[in-house]
Amino acid sequence: MTESKGINRLKTSVEGQDLVIERIFKAPKDFLFQAFSESDRLARWWGPKGWKTENKKFEFEQNGIWHYCMKCVDKKQGEFFGQESWGKAVFKEIDVPNKIVYTDSFSDKDGNTIAEMPSIQITLNFIEQGENTLLNIRSCFPSPEALQQVMEMGVVEGMSSQFECLDEFLAENER
Repeated sequence: MTESKGINRLKTSVEGQDLVIERIFKAPKDFLFQAFSESDRLARWWGPKGWKTENKKFEFEQNGIWHYCMKCVDKKQGEFFGQESWGKAVFKEIDVPNKIVYTDSFSDKDGNTIAEMPSIQITLNFIEQGENTLLNIRSCFPSPEALQQVMEMGVVEGMSSQFECLDEFLAENER
């Protein structure tokens, strides 16, 4: 695993066609799980810094749909300002407050999956560590080439930035 520097280190590794990311959050497991499982909370932090998320549909149940749009609202991000990135997820397994499994795909504004981009099966495991929670994320890509495509798009950097937004959300909100 590789680690970034800082208090909340992001650990990443590639295992075949899987990307594994781990990070400890200063929050109880139940509260961190709610940040991922409640539409209003999720929309307040999801996406990298300078991006805002709007959930068009959020059905947190097995086979439920999560259709969302991330939009760059930070003028300092130059050519990305105003850009939208649509996604569609289908929840496959939910074990409150331990695990969420979903398939995530790039989509258009109507929720149609974009065939040229890989669909990813993502497993989130929430592991209690005293007052903190270890979040283990395993993203399974259809092929090593699909994983490489998304790595080149900056998925690790985007996830690191997104987790900074989650840190801010957790710090600002009551547990």
